[in-house]
Amino acid sequence: MASTENQGCLSVLFPFLRSNSKPDSKPETLPYRLRDDFLSPAELSFYKVLSAIVGKHFVILTKVRLADIFFVTRPNENFAYFNKIAQRHVDYLLCDPNRMKPLVGIELDDTSHQKKNRQQRDKFVEQVFQTANLPLLRFPAQRAYNTKEISAQIASVLKDKTTSASSSDERQMTSKTSSNSVPICPKCGVPMVLRTVKQGKYKGKQFYGCVNYPRCREVKPIPKSRNA
Repeated sequence: MASTENQGCLSVLFPFLRSNSKPDSKPETLPYRLRDDFLSPAELSFYKVLSAIVGKHFVILTKVRLADIFFVTRPNENFAYFNKIAQRHVDYLLCDPNRMKPLVGIELDDTSHQKKNRQQRDKFVEQVFQTANLPLLRFPAQRAYNTKEISAQIASVLKDKTTSASSSDERQMTSKTSSNSVPICPKCGVPMVLRTVKQGKYKGKQFYGCVNYPRCREVKPIPKSRNA
C-alpha cells in the first residue's frame, strides 16, 4: 500500500511518470509523391541520343545542382555566391566513369531560353563554368539530332580541356617556390597549408595542400631547401 501511495505522490510531482494509457498517435503522413516528369519528353529524347553517342565512355548525370559541381572559395566572404548556385542546375553532366570527375556540362535549350530572365540565368551559368574551367555545351531542342555533330563538339571540348590541363601541369612543375614562402593554390587562389601524410608508405611526409580539401585536391611539394 505504501508503495502505491509513494508512486501516486511522485506522479503529482513528476507528471512524466504517469502511465500513458492513450493509444499511440498515427504516424505523420508526409506530402511527397514520385514525379512522373523527372525528365521532360524533350530531355528524355536528348538523353537517349547522348547515351547512344557517349554512353560507353562516360557516365551521364541529369539535372545536377551547380552547388554539387562547384564550390565557393573563401565561403565566409562569398556566402552570397553560394546562394546563386544553390538553386540552379545543369541539364546533363558527363563524368569520367572511373573517378566520376565532371568533364563536360550540357544544356538543352528550348524556347523558354529566349526569355530575357532566362538569358540572364544562362549567362551567369556560362560564367560559372568558364571560371571553374569546366566546358559547357549548348544544343537546341529538336525533333531529330545530328549525332555526328554532337559527337564532334563533345570531342572538341574534351581535347581542349586535356590540352589546357597538360599546360597547367607543366607550369606547376616548372614554377619555383621560395623556401620561405607559402605557395598559392592554383585553383582557389588562396594560401596553401602544410599537411602531413597520416598513413601509407609516405606516412610522415609533409606537403602543401589546399585549405578547401576535399573540394580542392591541389597539392604542392615542399622545396628541397626547406627539408634540408
